[in-house]
Amino acid sequence: MSRTAEETNRHMLRARDAMDRAYARPLDVPALARIAHVSPAHFTRTFRATFGETPHRYLQRRRVERAMFLLRESDRSVTDICYEVGFGSTGTFSRTFSDIVGRSPRTYRKEAGAVDVPTCFTKAWTRPTV
Repeated sequence: MSRTAEETNRHMLRARDAMDRAYARPLDVPALARIAHVSPAHFTRTFRATFGETPHRYLQRRRVERAMFLLRESDRSVTDICYEVGFGSTGTFSRTFSDIVGRSPRTYRKEAGAVDVPTCFTKAWTRPTV
């Protein structure tokens, strides 16, 4: 791997790590591109080439993963969880959750009750596939 490719990957990882840490806050492509030290258009293209999905889709998936955990492990309302993980509306949350998981948040909660297995196994089994 060339030095340039390594540097590019390092910048993309830095931006992805920022998304992982701050998934619940409003994040936009220009801000992420600044973290990666590239233009917004280049950031979007390179992020997709590096990780196989757009920055927006990655962020949505991270938020849905966190919502899945909260739906399984807490009794908080779907609306509270929606806003806690960073979605701006319950409609967008439900549509995105259904897109990624294959069922609505309420249906997921009913079917996925807390399982008494190690968290690492639960995460592996329930990780949404794009």
